[in-house]
Amino acid sequence: MMLSHERAQTWRWRGTGQESERDVPAETAIAIVVNGGTHAVMMATPADLEDFAFGFALTEGLIAKRDDIERFEIVEHDEGMEARLWLTEPLARTLSARRRAMAGPTGCGLCGIESLAEAVKPTRAVTASLRMAQSEILYAMAQLHPAQKLNAVTHAVHAAALWNADDGHLLLREDVGRHNALDKLVGAAIAAQAKPHRSALLLTSRVSIEMVQKAAVLGAPIVVAVSAPTNLAIRVAREAGITLCAVARADGFEVFTHPDRITADIA
Repeated sequence: MMLSHERAQTWRWRGTGQESERDVPAETAIAIVVNGGTHAVMMATPADLEDFAFGFALTEGLIAKRDDIERFEIVEHDEGMEARLWLTEPLARTLSARRRAMAGPTGCGLCGIESLAEAVKPTRAVTASLRMAQSEILYAMAQLHPAQKLNAVTHAVHAAALWNADDGHLLLREDVGRHNALDKLVGAAIAAQAKPHRSALLLTSRVSIEMVQKAAVLGAPIVVAVSAPTNLAIRVAREAGITLCAVARADGFEVFTHPDRITADIA
């Protein structure tokens, strides 16, 4: 089994140069294979791959629930790894028809106007009535960095986490790719029967439209990120009913959409 990180030799400059070494995150090709056909190939950290495959299948609309997957296995090759999923028969037929419809003369699947429409497709509405105080948001984000075990070793991976407002439990996944980390978290949340509607989604990255779309599939009403969102991410979060907090630092954050879910601390 591939490791999530490995030791690399370096030449460190701190005024003078000297030989050194550091742990770096592993990155390998991961093929998501659905009912015998390759659906996507991504570069990712080879850890929590079952969570990754299940979360990817859900956020990409291949499945609606965990039971839609009949069988799963990981197959390792010299060139990378396959995450193989077998969907239930009705979904398998739907996927097969979808593949036939997508196959075009350019070989790229969806092209031109169809690709654009797919990229900005309507996002699932999030209606959860969760409210969180400013201090809760700051506390949740403060728990994020210490919980990043792989990042503590490598200083080079993203994290996505669910912080439950009821009990303060933190569910976290890491990866070299921010989208991959979120897909892994979605898969882990399904397996753990977490309560996304009672949780804040915490991100160590910037917020693009894909991150908001995945958050909507997860059902998280509040998203908090350390970096800024794009204009399209703000628009989609507003339409989806998601409270988008970003530029989160130790002393505060900015709320870009649906600020009514964030309350002031009671003096």
